Amino acid sequence: MEMLLLGDIAVIFVLSVLVLFIFHKVRAPAIVGFIFTGALAGPQGLGLIQAIEQVDVLAEIGVILLLFTIGLEISLKDLMQMKKYVLVGGTLQVALAILAVYALLIYFGQPVGTAILIGFLVSVSSTAIVLRIIQKKSEMYTPQGRTILGILIFQDIAIVPLMLAVPLLPGAVGEVPESPLIILAKGLALVALVIISAKWLVPLALYHIARTDDRELFLLSLVAICFAVAWATSLAGLSLGLGAFLAGLTISESQYSHQAFGNVLPLRDAFTSFFFVSVGMLLDVNFLLANPLYIILLASGVMLLKSLIAGATVAIMGLPLRIAVLVGLALSQIGEFSFVLSKVGLEYGLISQELYRIFLDVAVLTMVATSSIIAVSTKLADATSRLPRFQRLNRSLPANMPDIKTMKDHLIIIGYGVNGRNVALSAKSEAIPYVIVDIDPETVKSGLRNGEPIRYGDATQEHVLLSTGVKSARVIVIAISDRTETRRMTELARRLNPDIYMRVSKN
Repeated sequence: MEMLLLGDIAVIFVLSVLVLFIFHKVRAPAIVGFIFTGALAGPQGLGLIQAIEQVDVLAEIGVILLLFTIGLEISLKDLMQMKKYVLVGGTLQVALAILAVYALLIYFGQPVGTAILIGFLVSVSSTAIVLRIIQKKSEMYTPQGRTILGILIFQDIAIVPLMLAVPLLPGAVGEVPESPLIILAKGLALVALVIISAKWLVPLALYHIARTDDRELFLLSLVAICFAVAWATSLAGLSLGLGAFLAGLTISESQYSHQAFGNVLPLRDAFTSFFFVSVGMLLDVNFLLANPLYIILLASGVMLLKSLIAGATVAIMGLPLRIAVLVGLALSQIGEFSFVLSKVGLEYGLISQELYRIFLDVAVLTMVATSSIIAVSTKLADATSRLPRFQRLNRSLPANMPDIKTMKDHLIIIGYGVNGRNVALSAKSEAIPYVIVDIDPETVKSGLRNGEPIRYGDATQEHVLLSTGVKSARVIVIAISDRTETRRMTELARRLNPDIYMRVSKN
């Protein structure tokens, strides 16, 4: 079996190199290349991979390492600032998706239990694929990045109650698992342990390990923390991925987070390739070729429905239309944890074998399309936000602002993160008049409480920038992380005021 697994690993890597080389030449996304490799080498393709269960284990390790690195990049403080996106955004998105799918399937005559289960499956998006793309685009700290991450975190947490609910659905056959209250108690105890570890235990342990100046020991310590916490969460009935994310959070609070991220990155990239290959192996090629139009239409319908629901959720939270479109398109696919849910549903007799095959093909197709959808999402968001019918959704919210008409030679600060706050503090100490614009409602609310001249708005929109008095301003500082938006803002500001002095300071 060991030699069989080794042979399969060799096949995966060699075939991946060849496929990715071709995909690179035609400028196709790498993730699609990995999924295509899995479909090609899997049991439904050329049948080159035999140790499928072992490859799935390697894929699980890839997801664990991916979410571990995400946790390293996000501190507990950052997570608390995203609570609105996690609690409000996540709850709305999952609930609306389940209700919409349920209503559609009941209309088409599906049983109640089946309709609810498929609603569960569709409500979850792919944490592994979406966060990988966001990381590569350096958009983790952008408004859309924070919103996407918050909703995905909620989805990962929601997997537990969704799985517990499956045996309780109408039509389910089988025994009910462990009490939800017991699992909830275990989860709360685990979260408390993570907070304590992040505050005292992990920084102290890493301090003594770092003093040895042994790189191998430091790396092994990181891997040990990652898998130990992931294993503990699985014992509590939670997902391994969520545990890995929590493990990353414990280290992110220490001064060793940046070194840790650099050390784990090569391991993450190697193992996440197995995850995407394993997704491709799930594709039933024969069934897809026998029903291509049916599967493609279903996949397109799912992505459209999910985009509309996620976009509406973001709009309800008060974010601009452009961000709503970006988030909606990014969360339009079916997630990897839905495969786990679908197997549970199959075991309890809620879906038939044929419906299970249809779901797998539809889910994989939505995953394959994700990279391309996100690649064009910026252009689609810009085009949508410029439509006259939607202009009212781009207007900035009222705020206590100075009289822009009387301001001259003032400073405009776009983005009120760390750098934006420092610029505002310096301007205040030098008695320089300034105006702040930020796209995060929570940040604006906090700034207003502190007496800052801040307003809510998307500074890529001309009317928002004009409302700051850009034509009479002397300096504009762009302190955001999104490179695409920064470029658009600089072009727009330069067009509105060719003489303005511009400074870009990444947040």
